[in-house]
Amino acid sequence: MDITLPDLSGKLAVVTGASDGVGLVIASRLAEAGAEVVMPVRNRAKGAAAIARMPSAAATLADLDLSSLASVAAFAATLDRPIDYLILNAGVMTPPERQTTEDGFELQFGTNHLGHFALVMHLMPLLRAGRARVVSQISIAANSNAINWDDLNWEKSYNGQRAYSQSKIAFGLFGLELSRRSRASQWGITSNLAHPGIAPTSLLAARPELGRASDTLGVRMIRALSKRGILAGTPSSAALPALLAATAPADGLFYGPSGLGHLSGPPAEQKLYSRLRSLADAERIWEVSSSILSRSNS
Repeated sequence: MDITLPDLSGKLAVVTGASDGVGLVIASRLAEAGAEVVMPVRNRAKGAAAIARMPSAAATLADLDLSSLASVAAFAATLDRPIDYLILNAGVMTPPERQTTEDGFELQFGTNHLGHFALVMHLMPLLRAGRARVVSQISIAANSNAINWDDLNWEKSYNGQRAYSQSKIAFGLFGLELSRRSRASQWGITSNLAHPGIAPTSLLAARPELGRASDTLGVRMIRALSKRGILAGTPSSAALPALLAATAPADGLFYGPSGLGHLSGPPAEQKLYSRLRSLADAERIWEVSSSILSRSNS
Protein backbone atom coordinates (compact mmCIF):
# COMPACT_ATOMS: atom_id res chain seq x y z
CA MET A 1 0.00 0.00 0.00
CA ASP A 2 1.21 3.51 -0.74
CA ILE A 3 0.12 6.95 -1.91
CA THR A 4 1.67 9.20 -4.53
CA LEU A 5 2.73 12.62 -3.30
CA PRO A 6 2.61 15.67 -5.57
CA ASP A 7 5.77 17.47 -6.63
CA LEU A 8 6.77 19.52 -3.60
CA SER A 9 9.77 21.27 -5.14
CA GLY A 10 10.27 24.70 -3.63
CA LYS A 11 8.05 23.93 -0.63
CA LEU A 12 9.16 24.17 3.00
CA ALA A 13 7.98 21.51 5.44
CA VAL A 14 8.56 21.42 9.19
CA VAL A 15 8.12 18.02 10.85
CA THR A 16 8.28 17.54 14.62
CA GLY A 17 9.27 14.16 16.02
CA ALA A 18 11.16 13.24 12.85
CA SER A 19 14.21 11.67 14.43
CA ASP A 20 12.78 8.15 14.22
CA GLY A 21 9.71 6.02 13.51
CA VAL A 22 6.68 7.49 11.77
CA GLY A 23 8.06 11.03 11.85
CA LEU A 24 11.24 10.02 10.06
CA VAL A 25 9.20 8.32 7.34
CA ILE A 26 7.04 11.44 6.94
CA ALA A 27 10.10 13.69 6.67
CA SER A 28 11.81 11.32 4.23
CA ARG A 29 8.78 11.05 1.96
CA LEU A 30 8.31 14.83 1.86
CA ALA A 31 11.99 15.27 1.00
CA GLU A 32 11.74 12.60 -1.71
CA ALA A 33 8.88 14.61 -3.22
CA GLY A 34 11.13 17.65 -3.44
CA ALA A 35 10.34 19.58 -0.26
CA GLU A 36 12.97 21.24 1.88
CA VAL A 37 12.45 19.72 5.31
CA VAL A 38 13.30 21.21 8.69
CA MET A 39 13.53 18.58 11.43
CA PRO A 40 13.41 20.17 14.89
CA VAL A 41 14.66 17.57 17.39
CA ARG A 42 15.31 17.27 21.11
CA ASN A 43 18.29 14.93 20.66
CA ARG A 44 20.83 16.23 18.13
CA ALA A 45 22.76 12.95 17.85
CA LYS A 46 19.58 11.03 17.15
CA GLY A 47 18.54 13.66 14.61
CA ALA A 48 21.89 13.48 12.82
CA ALA A 49 21.57 9.70 12.58
CA ALA A 50 18.06 10.15 11.15
CA ILE A 51 19.21 12.58 8.46
CA ALA A 52 21.99 10.15 7.49
CA ARG A 53 19.27 7.58 6.73
CA MET A 54 17.23 9.92 4.55
CA PRO A 55 17.42 9.61 0.75
CA SER A 56 17.64 13.37 0.23
CA ALA A 57 20.08 16.00 1.41
CA ALA A 58 17.31 18.62 1.51
CA ALA A 59 16.83 18.32 5.27
CA THR A 60 18.23 20.34 8.15
CA LEU A 61 18.21 19.87 11.90
CA ALA A 62 17.12 22.40 14.50
CA ASP A 63 16.81 22.27 18.26
CA LEU A 64 13.37 21.92 19.82
CA ASP A 65 12.13 20.56 23.12
CA LEU A 66 8.33 20.73 23.08
CA SER A 67 8.25 20.35 26.86
CA SER A 68 9.87 23.80 27.15
CA LEU A 69 7.96 26.89 26.05
CA ALA A 70 11.24 28.80 25.92
CA SER A 71 12.66 26.19 23.52
CA VAL A 72 9.52 26.43 21.36
CA ALA A 73 9.89 30.21 21.11
CA ALA A 74 13.62 29.96 20.39
CA PHE A 75 13.08 27.45 17.57
CA ALA A 76 10.29 29.49 16.00
CA ALA A 77 12.58 32.53 15.97
CA THR A 78 15.08 30.67 13.76
CA LEU A 79 12.60 30.40 10.87
CA ASP A 80 12.22 33.34 8.55
CA ARG A 81 10.42 32.18 5.41
CA PRO A 82 6.84 31.10 4.63
CA ILE A 83 5.99 27.55 5.70
CA ASP A 84 4.00 25.32 3.35
CA TYR A 85 3.57 22.24 5.56
CA LEU A 86 3.71 21.89 9.34
CA ILE A 87 3.43 18.29 10.51
CA LEU A 88 2.92 18.14 14.28
CA ASN A 89 3.95 14.56 14.90
CA ALA A 90 6.08 14.48 18.07
CA GLY A 91 4.75 13.15 21.33
CA VAL A 92 5.34 11.31 24.59
CA MET A 93 3.20 8.53 25.96
CA THR A 94 2.25 7.17 29.40
CA PRO A 95 5.17 7.76 31.75
CA PRO A 96 4.49 5.40 34.66
CA GLU A 97 4.68 8.23 37.20
CA ARG A 98 3.42 11.78 36.81
CA GLN A 99 6.07 14.09 35.38
CA THR A 100 5.96 17.76 34.53
CA THR A 101 7.40 19.95 31.82
CA GLU A 102 9.96 22.67 32.42
CA ASP A 103 7.02 25.04 32.86
CA GLY A 104 5.17 22.87 35.38
CA PHE A 105 2.52 21.24 33.16
CA GLU A 106 1.72 17.53 33.19
CA LEU A 107 4.23 16.13 30.71
CA GLN A 108 1.86 14.65 28.12
CA PHE A 109 -0.54 17.61 28.07
CA GLY A 110 2.37 20.04 28.09
CA THR A 111 4.29 18.32 25.30
CA ASN A 112 1.70 16.74 23.01
CA HIS A 113 -0.76 19.63 23.09
CA LEU A 114 0.56 22.84 24.69
CA GLY A 115 4.00 22.62 23.07
CA HIS A 116 2.49 22.22 19.63
CA PHE A 117 -0.16 24.87 20.32
CA ALA A 118 2.59 27.33 21.29
CA LEU A 119 4.57 26.40 18.17
CA VAL A 120 1.64 27.19 15.89
CA MET A 121 1.03 30.49 17.67
CA HIS A 122 4.68 31.54 17.27
CA LEU A 123 4.76 30.46 13.63
CA MET A 124 1.39 32.00 12.72
CA PRO A 125 2.83 34.80 10.50
CA LEU A 126 4.91 32.29 8.51
CA LEU A 127 2.00 29.84 8.28
CA ARG A 128 -0.28 32.56 6.98
CA ALA A 129 2.35 33.76 4.53
CA GLY A 130 2.74 30.23 3.15
CA ARG A 131 -0.98 29.43 3.23
CA ALA A 132 0.21 26.39 5.11
CA ARG A 133 -1.30 22.99 5.63
CA VAL A 134 -1.05 21.97 9.28
CA VAL A 135 -1.42 18.31 10.25
CA SER A 136 -1.98 17.34 13.88
CA GLN A 137 -1.04 13.73 14.55
CA ILE A 138 -3.42 12.40 17.18
CA SER A 139 -4.05 8.81 18.28
CA ILE A 140 -6.74 6.18 18.67
CA ALA A 141 -6.40 7.09 22.36
CA ALA A 142 -8.43 10.21 21.50
CA ASN A 143 -11.41 7.90 21.07
CA SER A 144 -11.55 7.07 24.78
CA ASN A 145 -11.57 8.85 28.13
CA ALA A 146 -12.04 12.63 28.28
CA ILE A 147 -10.49 15.99 29.04
CA ASN A 148 -10.08 16.42 32.79
CA TRP A 149 -11.23 20.04 32.70
CA ASP A 150 -11.13 20.43 36.49
CA ASP A 151 -7.54 19.17 36.73
CA LEU A 152 -5.76 19.50 33.37
CA ASN A 153 -2.39 18.85 35.01
CA TRP A 154 -3.53 15.71 36.87
CA GLU A 155 -2.30 16.98 40.20
CA LYS A 156 -5.04 15.30 42.23
CA SER A 157 -4.89 11.76 40.87
CA TYR A 158 -2.57 10.75 38.01
CA ASN A 159 -3.52 8.12 35.43
CA GLY A 160 -0.99 7.89 32.61
CA GLN A 161 -3.33 6.48 29.97
CA ARG A 162 -6.14 8.91 30.74
CA ALA A 163 -3.70 11.81 30.72
CA TYR A 164 -2.40 10.62 27.34
CA SER A 165 -5.96 10.44 25.97
CA GLN A 166 -6.61 13.95 27.27
CA SER A 167 -3.51 15.30 25.51
CA LYS A 168 -4.58 13.81 22.19
CA ILE A 169 -8.24 14.88 22.52
CA ALA A 170 -7.10 18.43 23.29
CA PHE A 171 -4.66 18.35 20.39
CA GLY A 172 -7.33 17.08 17.99
CA LEU A 173 -9.85 19.71 19.11
CA PHE A 174 -7.17 22.35 18.57
CA GLY A 175 -6.43 21.13 15.03
CA LEU A 176 -10.09 21.32 14.09
CA GLU A 177 -10.53 24.72 15.73
CA LEU A 178 -7.51 25.99 13.79
CA SER A 179 -9.30 25.06 10.57
CA ARG A 180 -12.50 26.82 11.66
CA ARG A 181 -10.76 29.99 12.84
CA SER A 182 -8.68 30.17 9.70
CA ARG A 183 -11.76 29.96 7.49
CA ALA A 184 -13.63 32.54 9.58
CA SER A 185 -10.73 35.00 9.66
CA GLN A 186 -9.33 34.19 6.20
CA TRP A 187 -5.88 33.27 7.48
CA GLY A 188 -5.28 31.00 4.49
CA ILE A 189 -4.20 28.09 6.72
CA THR A 190 -5.78 24.65 6.29
CA SER A 191 -5.68 22.06 9.05
CA ASN A 192 -6.31 18.31 9.07
CA LEU A 193 -6.00 15.57 11.67
CA ALA A 194 -4.34 12.18 11.24
CA HIS A 195 -3.72 9.12 13.34
CA PRO A 196 -1.21 6.37 12.52
CA GLY A 197 -3.12 3.39 13.87
CA ILE A 198 -0.81 0.99 15.67
CA ALA A 199 2.81 0.45 14.65
CA PRO A 200 6.08 -0.45 16.37
CA THR A 201 7.58 2.94 17.30
CA SER A 202 9.49 4.32 20.25
CA LEU A 203 6.40 5.67 22.03
CA LEU A 204 6.08 2.61 24.28
CA ALA A 205 9.71 1.52 24.09
CA ALA A 206 12.25 1.81 26.89
CA ARG A 207 12.61 5.49 27.84
CA PRO A 208 14.72 5.89 30.99
CA GLU A 209 14.07 9.64 31.02
CA LEU A 210 10.35 8.87 31.34
CA GLY A 211 10.89 6.33 34.10
CA ARG A 212 10.45 3.38 31.73
CA ALA A 213 13.51 1.16 32.12
CA SER A 214 12.42 -1.45 29.57
CA ASP A 215 10.03 -1.92 26.67
CA THR A 216 6.41 -2.31 27.68
CA LEU A 217 4.51 -5.51 27.02
CA GLY A 218 2.36 -3.47 24.63
CA VAL A 219 5.23 -2.50 22.33
CA ARG A 220 6.60 -6.07 22.34
CA MET A 221 3.18 -7.33 21.23
CA ILE A 222 2.89 -4.62 18.58
CA ARG A 223 6.29 -5.57 17.15
CA ALA A 224 5.29 -9.23 16.96
CA LEU A 225 1.97 -8.41 15.27
CA SER A 226 3.62 -6.01 12.86
CA LYS A 227 6.14 -8.62 11.74
CA ARG A 228 3.25 -10.98 10.94
CA GLY A 229 1.10 -8.33 9.28
CA ILE A 230 -1.68 -8.82 11.83
CA LEU A 231 -3.64 -5.74 12.97
CA ALA A 232 -0.53 -3.58 13.43
CA GLY A 233 1.14 -1.63 10.65
CA THR A 234 4.73 -0.58 10.09
CA PRO A 235 6.27 2.90 10.46
CA SER A 236 6.05 3.23 6.67
CA SER A 237 2.34 2.39 6.50
CA ALA A 238 1.54 4.34 9.68
CA ALA A 239 3.02 7.49 8.12
CA LEU A 240 0.58 7.43 5.19
CA PRO A 241 -2.46 8.99 6.92
CA ALA A 242 -0.43 12.06 7.90
CA LEU A 243 1.01 12.31 4.38
CA LEU A 244 -2.50 12.10 2.93
CA ALA A 245 -3.72 14.69 5.45
CA ALA A 246 -0.85 16.95 4.37
CA THR A 247 -1.42 16.75 0.63
CA ALA A 248 -5.15 16.09 0.15
CA PRO A 249 -7.09 19.17 -1.04
CA ALA A 250 -9.72 18.95 1.73
CA ASP A 251 -9.62 20.97 4.96
CA GLY A 252 -10.81 20.15 8.47
CA LEU A 253 -10.87 16.37 7.96
CA PHE A 254 -9.49 13.35 9.79
CA TYR A 255 -7.42 10.59 8.19
CA GLY A 256 -6.27 7.20 9.47
CA PRO A 257 -5.80 3.56 8.47
CA SER A 258 -8.85 1.92 6.88
CA GLY A 259 -8.23 -1.67 7.98
CA LEU A 260 -9.87 -3.68 10.76
CA GLY A 261 -10.46 -1.43 13.75
CA HIS A 262 -8.61 1.34 11.92
CA LEU A 263 -5.40 -0.08 13.38
CA SER A 264 -3.60 -0.58 10.07
CA GLY A 265 -4.26 -0.63 6.34
CA PRO A 266 -4.45 1.94 3.54
CA PRO A 267 -5.05 5.56 4.59
CA ALA A 268 -8.53 7.02 4.20
CA GLU A 269 -10.81 9.67 5.61
CA GLN A 270 -12.16 8.65 9.04
CA LYS A 271 -15.33 9.36 10.96
CA LEU A 272 -14.53 11.97 13.56
CA TYR A 273 -14.22 10.56 17.09
CA SER A 274 -17.13 11.52 19.34
CA ARG A 275 -14.79 13.37 21.70
CA LEU A 276 -13.69 15.67 18.87
CA ARG A 277 -17.15 16.74 17.70
CA SER A 278 -17.98 19.41 20.26
CA LEU A 279 -17.52 22.92 18.89
CA ALA A 280 -17.81 24.23 22.43
CA ASP A 281 -14.98 21.98 23.65
CA ALA A 282 -12.80 23.02 20.70
CA GLU A 283 -13.35 26.69 21.48
CA ARG A 284 -12.75 26.05 25.15
CA ILE A 285 -9.43 24.25 24.68
CA TRP A 286 -8.22 27.04 22.37
CA GLU A 287 -9.12 29.72 24.91
CA VAL A 288 -7.76 27.76 27.88
CA SER A 289 -4.51 27.07 26.03
CA SER A 290 -4.17 30.72 24.99
CA SER A 291 -4.72 31.80 28.59
CA ILE A 292 -2.15 29.32 29.88
CA LEU A 293 0.46 30.57 27.39
CA SER A 294 -0.29 34.20 28.20
CA ARG A 295 0.26 33.55 31.90
CA SER A 296 3.46 31.63 31.19
CA ASN A 297 4.84 34.47 29.07
CA SER A 298 3.99 37.19 31.58
